[in-house]
Amino acid sequence: MKVPLIDLRAQYLSLKEEILDAIRAVMDSGIYVSGSEVERFEQEIAAFAEATYAISTANGTDSLILALEACGVGPGDEVITSPYTFFATAEAIARVGATPVFADIDDKTYNLSPEQTEAKISPKTKAIIPVHIFGQPADMDAFLDIAQRHHLYIIEDACQALGATYKGRRVGSIGHIGCVSFFPTKNLGGYGDGGLVLTNDENLAKKVRLLANHGSTRKYYHEAIGYNSRLDELQAAILRIKLQKLDEWNKLRKERADFYSDQLSALGVGVPHTTSDSSHVYHMYMIEIKERDELSAYLNSVGVATGHYYPCPLHLQNVFAGLGYKQGDLPVAEAASERTLALPMFPELTAEQQRYIISHIKKFMENKKQAPKRGDHE
Repeated sequence: MKVPLIDLRAQYLSLKEEILDAIRAVMDSGIYVSGSEVERFEQEIAAFAEATYAISTANGTDSLILALEACGVGPGDEVITSPYTFFATAEAIARVGATPVFADIDDKTYNLSPEQTEAKISPKTKAIIPVHIFGQPADMDAFLDIAQRHHLYIIEDACQALGATYKGRRVGSIGHIGCVSFFPTKNLGGYGDGGLVLTNDENLAKKVRLLANHGSTRKYYHEAIGYNSRLDELQAAILRIKLQKLDEWNKLRKERADFYSDQLSALGVGVPHTTSDSSHVYHMYMIEIKERDELSAYLNSVGVATGHYYPCPLHLQNVFAGLGYKQGDLPVAEAASERTLALPMFPELTAEQQRYIISHIKKFMENKKQAPKRGDHE
């Protein structure tokens, strides 16, 4: 049996006719940028995310850059974030001229640790970017408290967690500003790149929209040096259809995650931790095991795709060598990078596929227990 890590085609087939109809309507309209589909999508997703304002962008990385610039982050500033996330989070900080500062993560949720974050605050700190990693909300109350006491911005990286809730509130609209990605593999993914900025602050919303459109609010008149970072009509039309299914898809992800966890926890495999006051949307289903590479190779050999997220933490990336971090500085993140493994996770994942995956993990664990230890025959 072949089981992909993510099956985007299965989702497309379930909505094929609706999506093709939406694409035809856009093509027939003759309006492909900044039209009614984008406007309606922004209204609908703002309501979904419980935010006052939603500004669509070209991709999730642009969303982070635009959010940072709207908050006035630039050269000479520091922004604290997680070392255990996709490169774009720190890349955006560096791109606006600021310095990324990495704090260690919580060993259960893999999210940025509030305690470790506060210890990294300096007079140069301007903002904190907590990442809702793999779909698990970060401890937002703690971060908001830190921000209030130290007069900092909270920029939520919700690129992996659209639809997740923290104490009943949708992530992305809890901090000062939030960022979303519509990369095809995300829980709400387009058929190309796309992104979004969410905020309840009118001034921040105006700054983001200005910057995203060449620093302009009136055609051919420019108030700032901005970007060309807009979602196109085709992607907006597709995402409007998919948005209606997102809560259902996230529920299906949770059901599959619960099935995994129920079966795998009995095998001694580390399974995802979910805090009692949050809803996890399982963008990825991550297990933790010391023999990560061996298990990954074995599963791949029997047709089960796996993913290593993230094999090299950001503070040890070559591009950030000048920041002076070394192996051992952030031990929890470093351990997670060596031990975590993503198993197949998508709403259309079948019970048969999951049983197949679990049976082979069980076989791997049994063989590991039976293998002779060094010195047994000496």
